[in-house]
Amino acid sequence: MTEILLKNADLILTMDESRKELSKADILVRDGQIAQIGQGLESEGEEHDVSGCLVTPGLVNTHHHLYQTLTRAVPGGQDALLFGWLQTLYPIWSRFGPEEMFTSAQIGLAELALSGCTLSSDHLYLFPNGARLEDTIAAASELGMRFHPTRGAMSIGESDGGLPPDHLVEKEAAILGDMVRVVDAFHDPSEGSMCRVGLAPCSPFSVSRDLMRDAALLARDKGVMLHTHLAENDEDIAYSQAQFGCRPGQYAEELGWTGPDVWHAHCVKLDGAEIDLFSRSETGVAHCPCSNCRLGSGIAPVRAMRDAGIKVGLGADGSASNDNGNLMLEARQALLLQRVANGADAMSAREALEIATRGGADVLGRPDCGRLMPGKRADIAVWDTRGIESAGSWDPAALLLAGPMSVKHLFVEGRQIVRDGHITTIDLPRVIERQNTLAWALQA
Repeated sequence: MTEILLKNADLILTMDESRKELSKADILVRDGQIAQIGQGLESEGEEHDVSGCLVTPGLVNTHHHLYQTLTRAVPGGQDALLFGWLQTLYPIWSRFGPEEMFTSAQIGLAELALSGCTLSSDHLYLFPNGARLEDTIAAASELGMRFHPTRGAMSIGESDGGLPPDHLVEKEAAILGDMVRVVDAFHDPSEGSMCRVGLAPCSPFSVSRDLMRDAALLARDKGVMLHTHLAENDEDIAYSQAQFGCRPGQYAEELGWTGPDVWHAHCVKLDGAEIDLFSRSETGVAHCPCSNCRLGSGIAPVRAMRDAGIKVGLGADGSASNDNGNLMLEARQALLLQRVANGADAMSAREALEIATRGGADVLGRPDCGRLMPGKRADIAVWDTRGIESAGSWDPAALLLAGPMSVKHLFVEGRQIVRDGHITTIDLPRVIERQNTLAWALQA
């Protein structure tokens, strides 16, 4: 039996059913689970004094493309809209291989961890030069992050009217075969799982109707979740109406892509009928505020989604469409955008933090994560509120308004992967050096 005691927290935001907040309290962790939360707890195990700190559940990232950390701020793509941005980057990504996938995933996940993230999904939809989904799974395992990789795919190349170049797309039979392989090899459905695999054809404009339908049937057969991009910008809506004769929400519904086992990325342009559809079907949404701003896609109707009861989590999205992988900045941006669109009382700092923790866990089908309660997983973020960012703050819980954007300590399944602001599980300076070497080779 392994125990860890976090002692003397100034404030604990539990994100439990009643959103309880505890002052001057402790958290006892036993064998990867939260055993107790309260005052005056004792343990013979490892003890951490977290006085002067705010403690929250670990943040949850519901949409990312980790491989893109190798293509941040690429000239020619910095000021492009979505489709033009993709066409600039596809030729670069086609030169990736297993090492690029592994190293970029380590960098992306480490960056997320330093921002307080304990559980991240990833949407990998291209596999050039022998790259495989397990390249990213290995990176997450070495770092110690809880991981929800998705086996994405592109099957419609330029010659068939799609966006990606023909040499980056795969045959659909091979895609479905590899989806079966990775689910059978790596998906762990158990409570407390460190790795669950989803199926994620890239988007309605890069795969066929048949593949969308077949992937949905396969996911239900295997008991795994489904993920794709949907209704991201005006181009996306226009493409759906021109090619399919309907809006993206209707297209998704017709192909089996709604339900509690489905979450869609972006959804910036959902209309009222689509919001009602997602609410009735319990379909989840990954909101990516910084990416939506970076690409000029618009402001997602998150207030309307939340009011309708839709599960909403946050996504950092790929670093090439965001250039930053800090999930705290995503939460702050989500808060600010809803206020810009709907008024200063549209979203509170606590609600935005709830979306970043409990909300994201619910989107990914992980009620065992995203909240600090006895019996839940010990995924815990500790924020030092004694620094300059919080100096003078009257409300430490308003972390997104006045507080650090980087974590002091981070625990995943009770294992400490960040200590005093530094990654403990990998040699991060060495990985950064390797990442830069790979990026320079791509530039050359």
